[in-house]
Amino acid sequence: MRRRGVIQLLVGGGAALWPAVARSQKPTKMKRIAMVSAGTQTNAMNNDNKYFRAFFEELAQLGYVESQNLSVERYSAEGQLDRFAELARNVVATQPDLIYAMSGPLALVFKVTTATIPIVAISADPIALGLVPSIARSGSNITGVSVDAGIQIWGKRLGLLIEAASTLSNTRFLASQSLWKRASGSGAAVQEAARQAGIKLSGALLTMISEPAYRPVFQLMEQERADSIVVSDEPEHLPYLGLITKLAAKARIPAVYPYRAFVDLGGLLAYSTDLLDIQRRCANLVYRILQGDNPGDIPFYQQTRFELVINLKTAKALDLAIPATLLARADEVIE
Repeated sequence: MRRRGVIQLLVGGGAALWPAVARSQKPTKMKRIAMVSAGTQTNAMNNDNKYFRAFFEELAQLGYVESQNLSVERYSAEGQLDRFAELARNVVATQPDLIYAMSGPLALVFKVTTATIPIVAISADPIALGLVPSIARSGSNITGVSVDAGIQIWGKRLGLLIEAASTLSNTRFLASQSLWKRASGSGAAVQEAARQAGIKLSGALLTMISEPAYRPVFQLMEQERADSIVVSDEPEHLPYLGLITKLAAKARIPAVYPYRAFVDLGGLLAYSTDLLDIQRRCANLVYRILQGDNPGDIPFYQQTRFELVINLKTAKALDLAIPATLLARADEVIE
């Protein structure tokens, strides 16, 4: 049930208005784009997936329709980070009109591989990652959407988890090793937030983001009696939403997630960006570039729409009594 309107959170760097574009004239020249995922299988990058459906529907409204005036080539690293470089070389060799990279680290490899083919990226903090020098203007062949809301969002997520689970003494941050070790960005931010809250937080670190990699990490968390999990906002987790929530449920560990899609599949709670909105905005960026705009002049969009979603069924399964005050603040409660 809906509780209230979507939370508006202003983040550093400012958010560009969604471009006003003409939707009446359909482009006639065939364009080729390469859609590249770090983990999602290529056969799942279609209209059967509601997030990809949002992307293609937005593009269609803007005038680009697959198999009519748009050719879409789909690629996946299948969760294997060591395949990024080879995959990037193979994609660039086909010389598409645009590369849509749905991962910050993957986009970074593409940036190194080509300085001419436009890249639209979904990324956590693109500055901390080294993807762009400025949110306002990259001055290169790359733009995109940042799912990073600034360091304050991690204190907010940790605070919500404390409210839901009462006391935390042994928290884990589920993330890639590279994110955890980076001097800036969400890994550093969540460590600082935990320090300020007086909570012991350690990394539950993945050497690679793939299905086999998650299971031993969750087994170790069970052995070490972790009492809570904070999941990183790395887009690389998205192909494994169901697996992550199932493993958390099996281990009976409360978790806070960066995307509501986790909660829809049984996760406890999320203070999240809107993934459908992200896909629509990426479609707008693709449209602008295919129409001739320079990606280096287009600001990275920073998400300003956030929602708190709680799965009450999961809370009951974990024997958690969610405070009424927290439920009242939720945008949606799944029962």
